[in-house]
Amino acid sequence: TVSVLYWNGGSPPLCSSPTIRFFATALPTKSFAFVVLAVPLLFTIGTATSRLATTCSSGMTGIPPGTLRYIPHAKLAVSEPSPFMFGNAENEARNAHWTNGNWLKSRFHFAFAEYDNYANQQFGVLRVLNDDLVQPARGFGTHPHRDMEIATYIVKGQLTHKDSMGSKETLGRGAVQYMSAGTGVRHSEFNEAKDSDLRFIQMWLLPKKRGLNPNYGGDAGDEKARQDQFQHLVSDVDNSAAAAPVKIHSDANIFVAELAKGKEASLPIQAGRQAYAVILEGTDVSVSVSGCDAAAATQKATMYDAFEVHGAHDAAMTLSFTADKESRAHVLVVEMSKVEGSGRRDL
Repeated sequence: TVSVLYWNGGSPPLCSSPTIRFFATALPTKSFAFVVLAVPLLFTIGTATSRLATTCSSGMTGIPPGTLRYIPHAKLAVSEPSPFMFGNAENEARNAHWTNGNWLKSRFHFAFAEYDNYANQQFGVLRVLNDDLVQPARGFGTHPHRDMEIATYIVKGQLTHKDSMGSKETLGRGAVQYMSAGTGVRHSEFNEAKDSDLRFIQMWLLPKKRGLNPNYGGDAGDEKARQDQFQHLVSDVDNSAAAAPVKIHSDANIFVAELAKGKEASLPIQAGRQAYAVILEGTDVSVSVSGCDAAAATQKATMYDAFEVHGAHDAAMTLSFTADKESRAHVLVVEMSKVEGSGRRDL
């Protein structure tokens, strides 16, 4: 009988406890494995304590303030779940209006569903950001949520929402819908079109407190307001100075911009703040950050790519996007309070 103990070293995400796993070889009948774990030893021996503290501290300060960090779309998890999930019928193999073989194709920016990545759990208060492509006459049947602020931005097509509060609404490109799940709510999201697909970005943000009353709201968006500039779509309910049409119970803001060929749009990132940006549409988009002590950085990006923006502690920054001269661009930015330790640890 053999027992093996190991620690999957590296920087524990957000300074959480190291993962310790036990394995036993296949045992003959009536045999057993006995394992003793002396946890206090790790924290009482000086050298071990130093290593853990250094690893944890390094993990929290390893990404300098004023950093623009590129997340290529190849690093996102892609999910194509069973067509029978959420009450959907079998995939339609010969439907000319389908743009993908499966009813749903999701790109997960953070750990979600079967994508279990301990090194990529969230970015600040942004816990989930899923880029969903839903085929005609398919969708997410009624399912529950609680204690989460959920914002959904429609990139293409029309999304029909129904919930247990009696809300029903269909929104199209450029619109945003919001749901405060609070003490609990059930809802569905569906593409009722028979001849076009639906693409939307769903974001889950951690609320300031649990147990809120469930609430729903939506806004159709404004194409002119987001043309070659950022439109402020979502803001903190406690920020009375913000003119965003949708308010959430989280210290975060959501901005979108559509850029004509060769056009630029910029967004200030104040001291003590951070942001997560996604290229929704476009190729060869130039992304840069400037105005802080760190050297300015510029990166080329394409559709589905993302960026972590780690704001400076004591100086404002400017985050800029420039569309290529040959193609338009569509950008979404989630700006939020700075949380030390934010950022992927598997790049």
